[in-house]
Amino acid sequence: MSAAASTDQGFLRAALRHPAFVTGLVLAAFFVLLALISFLWTPFDPTRLDIPGKLQPPSLEHWFGTDHFGRDIFSMIMVGARVSIAVAFVAVGIGIVLGVPLGLYAAAHRGSLIDEIIMRGNDLVFAFPSLLLAIMITAVFGPGAINAIIAIGIFNIPVFARLARGAALSLWTRDYILAARVAGKGKARISLEHILPNIVNLLIVQGTIQFSLAILAEAALAYVGLGAQPPLPSWGRMLADAQTLISLAPHMALFPGFAIIITVLGLNLLGDGLRDLFDPRLRRGRR
Repeated sequence: MSAAASTDQGFLRAALRHPAFVTGLVLAAFFVLLALISFLWTPFDPTRLDIPGKLQPPSLEHWFGTDHFGRDIFSMIMVGARVSIAVAFVAVGIGIVLGVPLGLYAAAHRGSLIDEIIMRGNDLVFAFPSLLLAIMITAVFGPGAINAIIAIGIFNIPVFARLARGAALSLWTRDYILAARVAGKGKARISLEHILPNIVNLLIVQGTIQFSLAILAEAALAYVGLGAQPPLPSWGRMLADAQTLISLAPHMALFPGFAIIITVLGLNLLGDGLRDLFDPRLRRGRR
């Protein structure tokens, strides 16, 4: 057996013994599966109105009950999972694709004018709370899933830029980096061939955390009417619709609320587990 295969098997065994990682993976995978199934099947059409059947409690026919328009809440949660995951995935992808190269470039040119510009730009974005920044952008360009993606993605850029720069700076003084420079490799090539592969683990963990935060941000934007627009179901807007009926039909708020909580909890547990598994010191401490 090769050393790489043995290492992979060792990582897999450690992952399966890590309770936080396994729990987070199961919870996150459950909602991803719901989102994928919703493309092919839902118990009811989540956009079909059935006024005579409105505000029904959970039953064998409607597992999570119906809302004030008679729509099936479980079907809406399935499609809402699709919306939340898609928005979060693309928004985090924007942060990684744009933020990581900026961070690597700033680290490779530490102390230069471009490094100063990049970092001060990050500080400018961080001066605004993430939700406030998202509300400002969607308020200017209009509500909708696309603008929500852009707003959340913009905030993710400095997060990954700072992480990539900080991690890269600690590597630029290593002996193998000095050897690569002596061999005549340029800063860009060193960043791609030697720096980036060594910080991928950090980026994966941070990406998982930002994914959960992006789901919360999307739900918050939808709650105030700036996220995905009707008739597309959204967990945040389902909570907004339920707030005036909480005493009459509490199931309208409970189930989308639990969907948000469980998904975010699962992603955070998954991120904590990955952090422990990728850090040898933490992994040894758990033995």
